[in-house]
Amino acid sequence: MRRVIIKNATIVNEGETFVADVLIVNNRIEKIANTIDATFGNFKIINAEGLHLLPGLIDDQVHFREPGLTQKATVYSESRAAVAGGITSFMDMPNTIPNTTSLNLLEEKYLIAKSSSLANYSFFMGITKHNLEEALKIDNEQICGLTDDGLYFNNNEGILANYPEFLEQLFSRTNSLVALHCEDDEIIDKNTALFRKQYGVDIPAICHSLIRDEQACFEATKRVVEIAKKYNTRFHAYHISTELETHLFKYNGALRDKRITSEACVHHLWFTDNDYDRLGHFIKWNPSIKSENNKLGLIKALNNNIVDIIATDHAPHLLSEKKGDYFQSKSGGPLVQHALVTLLELYHQGYLSLEKIVEKTSHHVAEIYRMFDRGYIREGYFADIVLVDLNDKWKSTSNLNLYKCGWSPFDNYTFSSKVIQTYVNGHLAYDRGVFNNSELGRRLLFEKNR
Repeated sequence: MRRVIIKNATIVNEGETFVADVLIVNNRIEKIANTIDATFGNFKIINAEGLHLLPGLIDDQVHFREPGLTQKATVYSESRAAVAGGITSFMDMPNTIPNTTSLNLLEEKYLIAKSSSLANYSFFMGITKHNLEEALKIDNEQICGLTDDGLYFNNNEGILANYPEFLEQLFSRTNSLVALHCEDDEIIDKNTALFRKQYGVDIPAICHSLIRDEQACFEATKRVVEIAKKYNTRFHAYHISTELETHLFKYNGALRDKRITSEACVHHLWFTDNDYDRLGHFIKWNPSIKSENNKLGLIKALNNNIVDIIATDHAPHLLSEKKGDYFQSKSGGPLVQHALVTLLELYHQGYLSLEKIVEKTSHHVAEIYRMFDRGYIREGYFADIVLVDLNDKWKSTSNLNLYKCGWSPFDNYTFSSKVIQTYVNGHLAYDRGVFNNSELGRRLLFEKNR
């Protein structure tokens, strides 16, 4: 039996910050109290004085690339990076090879994770215009939802946000959570043609924010939101990147009653178009990194509970794939190892409170996806928790990267905070740079009604 007492931790949970002890028995939190007596019993004692204890992050949007793209990443490599970054659970996208667009292929990915993932896991079922009947068969208690994210990289049809007639069919029939990437292909194609005419293939990196501009995001998101409202569909908008989009998600009720939710991603909260000159295609994402005003608008919407959660959209590519001209360089980058420490930088800079970071990366994710016993530091819940030192500076260098792709847009940045320990289901999976692979993560489970 595993019995661990974390002593004198500064706990950040459910809008409060307080010092207490936490008792872990096997996989779950047994007790939270001012003082837990360790005199009698076989306990492992962790002295957490001066450290902050947070719920482990739950990342609802990652691309771990397995199967088919394992030269870039694997479930094993990226789950290690995630755990080292304080992420204890993830939900993975379907743009692997083959695309995860059938129930059989979906279960094959679960088998991979069962044998290799250090973090808890779930996988989205891919939805296209061609597999509607298959996608409607998913079990909501076993599968986190439906998405098209990333699938447009493998066909010429573009994303579903540009097919309102199909969305009418999908949204009128599904009882699952649907999470979509929203950008308007017609606007993007028009902008691309203008910049190609001016620059040829050597379009400057900063023009990415002008090609995939605010209008392209807003028009597509607005279109999908209107259809979702029509059918009262459980719709989640991935990685919104503009201040204008935030106005589409205002809601005065309880989060669990909110049928249309949204997220911001770490890179849109950190980088701006001023960083393209320095980092070029290394910060090329879809949707694009945009202006300072959009970054500040997203932060404001998070603080005002208009935008519901924070994710990473972790999407590693080989270093060689981020080079070349505008059309050769791929969009996306690795983030899971650096997500929490980046958000803690925003805390140090006064943009987000610790309580808000915890709310948006753990509490709200668990509520939106209706997970069982995760996302909080509560008695009876799984012990998915992370200890951080808010005052331990370290420099992020390429040799410290755990991503299989080997690089990060944060290389050579000095962070103010450090992840010290990460517990997954009560198991100390990461401890000051050392991993313990003796126990693996578990499949995430959800409520049937979304």
